[in-house]
Amino acid sequence: MPTRRSTLLLASTTLLPVAGCAGLRPPSGAADGARQVREAETAFAATMAARDLQAFGRHIAEDAVFINGGQPLRGKAAILAHWGRFFSTPEAPFSWRPEIVEIAAGGTLGYTEGPVTTSAGRAGSRFYSTWQRQPDGSWRVVFDNGYRVCG
Repeated sequence: MPTRRSTLLLASTTLLPVAGCAGLRPPSGAADGARQVREAETAFAATMAARDLQAFGRHIAEDAVFINGGQPLRGKAAILAHWGRFFSTPEAPFSWRPEIVEIAAGGTLGYTEGPVTTSAGRAGSRFYSTWQRQPDGSWRVVFDNGYRVCG
């Protein structure tokens, strides 16, 4: 005959995995937030194809940091000054698209990651961006980084 202690132990070990799964559910509104961040990243990437540095800048927070290979570009003005060279030719030197999009439980931070491809269509790098929801509901990049990949 089971004791009260063994019954409680059995119940708690049975319910623990179920309780753990409850924490894995996306936060309320996460799908909508992730959709918004994906759309923001896609629009951000489209500015490169359109050769529109001003539109590119509208996606960047004033206090953003682009890691830039360990030589951080701090602030929107520094980022635009550096990135202007990528907009100076008629053809975009590269493009990117989000493959992974996540949203934090609080609904104000988003993450995007994906391939960066050369103008010839070869994947040469991956980008990693952190987005922050602004008071007006728009999303702006606050951190950005990229790394070359083997291939």
